[in-house]
Amino acid sequence: MTTKLTLTIEQDVIRTAKSYAQKKGRSLSDLVENYLKTLASKDSSSEELSPRVKRLVGAVKLPKDFNYKQALQEGIQKKHGK
Repeated sequence: MTTKLTLTIEQDVIRTAKSYAQKKGRSLSDLVENYLKTLASKDSSSEELSPRVKRLVGAVKLPKDFNYKQALQEGIQKKHGK
């Protein structure tokens, strides 16, 4: 269930964030939601992510049944022609 949320944010920040979201092909709401999820998961995660990885969180949407290991193996095979 989604719920509306009212935030008070500087106008320049909003303008920049909307532009960023548009360039990434995502909604501002989606970016904020994923950021808040990241913050919430920090409390339950003992592993610290690098700033570069943190910026990537939520940047790619994958199917729930995505098999990372299989995709990695196929990529390596394609790259090395095996």
